[in-house]
Amino acid sequence: MSEPKIIDVAAYMADVGARARAAARAVARAETAAKDTALTAVAAALDAARDALAQANAADLEAGAAKGLDAALLDRLELTGGRIDAMIEGLHQIAALPDPVGAISDLNYRPSGIQVGRMRVPLGVVGIIYESRPNVTADAAALCLKSGNAAVLRGGSEAFHSNRAIAECIRGGLVSAGLPQDAVQVVATTDRAAVGAMITSPAHIDVIIPRGGKGLIERISRDARVPVIKHLDGICHVYVDDRADLDKALAVTVNAKTQRFGTCNTLETLLVAAPVAGDFLPRVGARLMAAGVELRGCERTCAVLGGASPATEADWDTEYLAPILAIRVVDDLNAAIDHIERHGSHHTDSILTEDYGRARRFLREVDSSSVMVNASTRFADGFEYGLGAEIGISTDKFHARGPVGLDGLTSQKFIVLGDGHVRR
Repeated sequence: MSEPKIIDVAAYMADVGARARAAARAVARAETAAKDTALTAVAAALDAARDALAQANAADLEAGAAKGLDAALLDRLELTGGRIDAMIEGLHQIAALPDPVGAISDLNYRPSGIQVGRMRVPLGVVGIIYESRPNVTADAAALCLKSGNAAVLRGGSEAFHSNRAIAECIRGGLVSAGLPQDAVQVVATTDRAAVGAMITSPAHIDVIIPRGGKGLIERISRDARVPVIKHLDGICHVYVDDRADLDKALAVTVNAKTQRFGTCNTLETLLVAAPVAGDFLPRVGARLMAAGVELRGCERTCAVLGGASPATEADWDTEYLAPILAIRVVDDLNAAIDHIERHGSHHTDSILTEDYGRARRFLREVDSSSVMVNASTRFADGFEYGLGAEIGISTDKFHARGPVGLDGLTSQKFIVLGDGHVRR
């Protein structure tokens, strides 16, 4: 399946956007049963198309190897049988989730006699720009469809053939459920001008969600004329308070760093209260070094932890996505909160303490999208939060914050119910 020749990318993207806008109206009014039928039909189509998916993915892997993509990128690009199974299971899980569209909340009578409430409604057309992982095509399509939105998906050039093969399955599922196939469109060109067209077309796209490296997200955030839901960095902290249970703290800290190294909710900076540093740091340091983690510490850390190398100022502002951990000894809770405010990315931060008052202060004063007490930062995930699935993490304060699931792909409007009421 070769890439079609598109001469005028701007005209092509305008046509994609116009068709998505028309399809969005149909999806917004679709019954839950129709959306769920489409999702299960897409799952069945993916299962039936395993050979075609494998063939398309092999073409991408061969091209990626020829371009010199590193092993980590090739791993993210590969569609194994297990990853196809996961896509199928994800579609079934999203179909089983409650439909947020049309849900009414906070309905109350006013003194005038009218009832005022809020109804959850789709955002409209969601543009998603992502790299490497072809499974995002199925996940994003499913979440957008279930939340009543149309989707325009622009995957990375390295996964072009895989994404188009998945798109064929999605189109078939939509048509079988009586929904417009334009409700999910995968951009059929690798020309970067398509990204520029998407992020500067508010007439066609209501919100952009970028998923990929920092360079991609910085570019989209800088140049977009469409609202963007995103997070730039995941500089996550764990603070071990001097009133922590150190056995608990040891288990949580090791998990937060080593459960997976390359995720945005992985621990990157460990803060330890000075009164317990001499006891805690040798214990946690031994466990982390045994797991292959390089430790970089402040002067007080290096004084009690022989395996640590001196940290630079840049270490406090770095998302490693690797087996590297920065460690700082701080005087107290105030110093920990100050460090997080200066160096954090407003993603996920956790306090380990048995002091209820200090835990409450941390929850209240740390300005991050997820703030935790006695729990690993690795829980900052849509599935773990009970959202069923997520389309990404937002560190913005509007419109969604934290893991973005079905509710995050909707908005709310006020509704008013009356019976001939007039204002006096």
